[in-house]
Amino acid sequence: MFDLSLEVLRVVEDAAIASARTMGMGDPHTADHAAVESMRRCLDTIAIDGTIVIGEGERDSAPMLYIGEKVGSAKGANTPLTVDIAVDPLEGTNLCATGAGGAITVLAASERGGLLHAPDCYMEKIIVGPAAKGSVDLDAPVKHNLKAIARRLQRGVDDLVVVVLDRPRHQKLMADIREAGARIRLIGDGDLSAGIAAAVAGTGVHAVMGSGGAPEGVLTAAALRCLNGEILGRLVVKDERQRERMQSMGIQDTDKIYTTQELAPGHNIVFAAGGVTDGNLLQGVRFFGDGTRTQSIVMTLSPARVRFVDTVHLENKPDVKVRFR
Repeated sequence: MFDLSLEVLRVVEDAAIASARTMGMGDPHTADHAAVESMRRCLDTIAIDGTIVIGEGERDSAPMLYIGEKVGSAKGANTPLTVDIAVDPLEGTNLCATGAGGAITVLAASERGGLLHAPDCYMEKIIVGPAAKGSVDLDAPVKHNLKAIARRLQRGVDDLVVVVLDRPRHQKLMADIREAGARIRLIGDGDLSAGIAAAVAGTGVHAVMGSGGAPEGVLTAAALRCLNGEILGRLVVKDERQRERMQSMGIQDTDKIYTTQELAPGHNIVFAAGGVTDGNLLQGVRFFGDGTRTQSIVMTLSPARVRFVDTVHLENKPDVKVRFR
């Protein structure tokens, strides 16, 4: 029986291995290119008619995995497996290039129309886990949201850890969080993985606040649909030209606050991420003499299932051995 979640898992595992081979070499472009090429090759072996709806950019500037690109071995065929695909082949290209933690490979898939076609712009976001779902408001003061989260988690505000991208635009946000009494974990990249961590108990992350990429917001929403978490997001319009482009893409209300369900409305969502370098949620790729070890997460909305997968990819040789650790 065909299981798309296992096929998607294979895609992010292969991309994680490909990009991990470039880890620490100081070249973000090479790291990203390795992940993109691996992901595209692997996608074309799956019996689907897939369309990239969130990818590396427009066709002219992104030769592979561009928005609108068709992927899958059944592309153009009369098949029931017609899916929209959102990818971030390597979230944290700089993290991978420098050997820092938190780089992951990401893919989400759904039936046609199941993922918002988000423009390549910033998005204001607030992300919380299942316990705090329904308690936050994107327009509320930071202190109000933190008190609401703490109340739901039955702890003090001073026990909360909020992840924020380390950017100059977040100076006021960071000051407000500290004034409220919560602690901040600054990250250089990777608000998508931080968003997933906020919805998984035991990661030490209780919320994510600030603005990051809108495409990453849609990918996060796909994961949170499976994890019962929540993201609220609003597109950041930098000028009138960008507003007009958004409206040409079908986004008429550019000031709208999107819910998790509106960002990822699909009924058959599959989400997978593979660790490239060690992070809060996933360990990075490990190379050893007899093969390669990867750690990934793969989720489905229907049936509701979350798998943490530890895989050993063995070398094809007669004396190969499997290691427990």
